[in-house]
Amino acid sequence: MDALLLKLPGVSARKINGLDAYFVKDKMFVCINGAGVGLRLPVAAATELQFSRDNIVPFQPGGMASTREWIQINRAEAIDYEKDLELFQTSLDFVKSARPR
Repeated sequence: MDALLLKLPGVSARKINGLDAYFVKDKMFVCINGAGVGLRLPVAAATELQFSRDNIVPFQPGGMASTREWIQINRAEAIDYEKDLELFQTSLDFVKSARPR
C-alpha cells in the first residue's frame, strides 16, 4: 500500500491503534485492517459500492462497527489494490475537503 498511496500528493503514513493508516491534512482516509483496506467516502458512494461490488463490505476494524462513510475492500492479492486507485483518490479528495466535525 505504501508504494501505491505514498506517491499521491500530501499523503503520509503512520500507525494508529496498531493499524497502518494513511493521512491527508492530518486526517485518516485509508486504513489497513486484516486482509482488507478501509477507506472513507461520501455516504452515497459508500452505500452504492457495498451493493454493486462483492468485494466491498462495511469497515469494521477490530470487529467494531464504523460510520457509514467507511467501507472495506477485500482483495486476495495486495497488488490488485492498484485497480482501486481511483477510489483511493476519491477518498483522499473527500477527506481533504471535508469540514471538521
